[in-house]
Amino acid sequence: MHLTDSHAHVYSEQFKPDRDEMLHRAFEAGVTTIVMPAIDHTTLDSMLETEARFPQQCFAMMGLHPTSVNQHFERELYAVEEWLGKRPFAAVGECGLDLHWDKTYFAQQQEALRVQIDLAKKHNLPLVLHTRDAFQQTADLIEAAQDGTLRGVFHCFSGSKAEADRAISLGFLLGIGGVATFKNRGADKVLPGLALSHLLLETDCPYLAPVPHRGKRNEPSYLPLIAHRVAELLGKDVAEVAEATTQNAQKLFNL
Repeated sequence: MHLTDSHAHVYSEQFKPDRDEMLHRAFEAGVTTIVMPAIDHTTLDSMLETEARFPQQCFAMMGLHPTSVNQHFERELYAVEEWLGKRPFAAVGECGLDLHWDKTYFAQQQEALRVQIDLAKKHNLPLVLHTRDAFQQTADLIEAAQDGTLRGVFHCFSGSKAEADRAISLGFLLGIGGVATFKNRGADKVLPGLALSHLLLETDCPYLAPVPHRGKRNEPSYLPLIAHRVAELLGKDVAEVAEATTQNAQKLFNL
């Protein structure tokens, strides 16, 4: 059984003491492909170094995370644009909107997302969207820009059935992570109505570890726990979930 972790910050400082061991645990658990979202210039070196050390398993994106957007966001976007012109990346991201922590730079977040939407179109790359307390606003921007060429994933999706339907109608997949294993978070009401063709699996490590590791550092070796939960909710065999979501990731990210 081969699994793809479609969203994992394995270059994070939290993994510095044991990064190689953590990744080998993932490979032994059947997680053979890991897609790494960018944050901003401060994490770029670590991300690209991790990719260089594990070029057959780890694939980098390029983008600007909405919580890194401030009054100097244009500088970050210049760097994103420059890097996208230098070499291949799996996607533009993670980008999007976040109204959970701070609304100070929301206008700048919106502009940064518009720029990255344009970059995705220019480079024919998928978008990896972060939408925290801002699904409607993010979906509105995607809908306004959708010309039939935009594709991507709403990562860490834990929204309603109506939001899932809207994301899918926009041509995007849904990234399902550890939140699906949490009680009373709605996955049991939303996932059973969805087709496997619309789903990716992700850990978003080191965050949002699935049960029974909730509250601890997350890592890709826990992805099988999420796959089993999705299989349970869909009434599918876990091997079928693994195969379908891996194929979805390979197609989306051109792996």
